[in-house]
Amino acid sequence: MHKRIAAVIAGITLVAAAAFWQATGGTAPVAHTLAAAAPAPGSANAQHFVIDPRASEASYHVGETLFRDNTFQVAVGVTHGIQGDVYVDRAHPEQSRIGTITVDVNQFTSDNSHRDNAIRTHWLESNAYPTATFVPTSIEGLPKTYAAGQTVPVKIAGNLTVHNTTKPATFTGTLKLSGDTLTGTMQSTVLMKDFGFNPPSIMMLQTEDKALLEFQFTAHPFGA
Repeated sequence: MHKRIAAVIAGITLVAAAAFWQATGGTAPVAHTLAAAAPAPGSANAQHFVIDPRASEASYHVGETLFRDNTFQVAVGVTHGIQGDVYVDRAHPEQSRIGTITVDVNQFTSDNSHRDNAIRTHWLESNAYPTATFVPTSIEGLPKTYAAGQTVPVKIAGNLTVHNTTKPATFTGTLKLSGDTLTGTMQSTVLMKDFGFNPPSIMMLQTEDKALLEFQFTAHPFGA
């Protein structure tokens, strides 16, 4: 069960990261491809889970200041274009693993089309770099035994690629497995400049460099 959880968490991370810089239009989910992830060593007996984009959401949260009246607000962009695989070892939860998580950043949408277009064409340039990925390298918090419905705090480290730039990133959150449904919420804070682009500045608006990436996911057994 923990395996599942770990996998999902990884998925969350990746999604969150991608979403964070992809405030662009579109709602179609990313098509799932089996080749996107392969079982890690020691997971031969693991059950394959797949993130359900219809029940999952990745988002970015970035502070903005409107110079005209010195008003501060938080811009939020959301996408369901998520793809990822998780391999859960029910007998040995601590050996569960996650595959690469992929997010179609061109599907992120906020409450302002001008912001979305500016991010897509001038800053994040998701027209040129439409995909964000997260490749997990380690998972902390997976227990040796797991009780159905138990909430498990975890930390997932890995490599996040956004805007054709790869940097280490760590997501923290919780996972829960109930029956054949794995859910979780993960968060990470990143800096835009670390990924090769400056915070958006649109007319009388300035965006902070820091961005919160959040991923809420649901995963089910492959083929279910």
